[in-house]
Amino acid sequence: MFVRTATASTTAAALLGAGALLLPADRPETPERRDAPVVVAHRGASGYAPENTLAAADAADALGIDWVENDVHRTRDGELVVLHDTSLKRTTDVEQVFPDRAPWAVKDFTAAEIAKLDAGSWFGAQFAGARVPTLTQFLDRLERNRQKLLLEIKSPAAYPGIERDIVRVLGRSGWLDRSHVRSRLVIQSFGADSVKKVHTLRPDVTTGFLGTPAVADLPSYAAFTDQINPSYATIGADYVAAVQRLKGPHGKRLRVNTWTVNKAADAAKARDMGVDGIITNFPDVVRDATS
Repeated sequence: MFVRTATASTTAAALLGAGALLLPADRPETPERRDAPVVVAHRGASGYAPENTLAAADAADALGIDWVENDVHRTRDGELVVLHDTSLKRTTDVEQVFPDRAPWAVKDFTAAEIAKLDAGSWFGAQFAGARVPTLTQFLDRLERNRQKLLLEIKSPAAYPGIERDIVRVLGRSGWLDRSHVRSRLVIQSFGADSVKKVHTLRPDVTTGFLGTPAVADLPSYAAFTDQINPSYATIGADYVAAVQRLKGPHGKRLRVNTWTVNKAADAAKARDMGVDGIITNFPDVVRDATS
């Protein structure tokens, strides 16, 4: 569970106090600043709304954050859903709705069963009734908000073939056209083999590897990934520079997006390391600290 911090902006606090998130009307897209890291809302603006829900994507949008990170699993009947854990227990009321189905693994439930669950009350009463979105629903919401997606394939070994399923859904939802592929979509995973599969299926799509490979191993990763996305606790300026000296499969230098940075002081340190992006539960805090 995320802890709300005193550093959160008054803007975000006001949004929560209103009990609803109002979307800005037709915000024009602006180029990303080159002198500050790109800010990515981790599971949506998950410091202010229940993670990986449509409300969390809307919270990021209301704060003016374009990039949203999410996590994708597959249900028993083949639907792709947006949720972080392999189990439904932490962020839904599955124990009450299906008390005899422990350990409540996502892969053991159908999409219709998961659609019955409350994925918001654990975070706050104002989010009661929020649902676990399907990937299609999440993509549609980001499209409506004109946001961008950093999609994480969770536990790919548990879902053989999920890479092809994700590519299929992205294509069906219009997310594999030139404009999306060029500037609005990145697919990442902790599983190197999963990232390789995505690169093989769609060589044009930008990919990211989650982790901190040894510097000596970085050239082998550069063959199939465009980003190395490590934990903030594992890196320094030298490591960031070592990554950025290499070029990825699209002939561009590798980028570094670090996670999960929630404090202003840590965000400033990450910026000074030279990272390209910062993934955070509190995107307004990071933006204000690094801009």
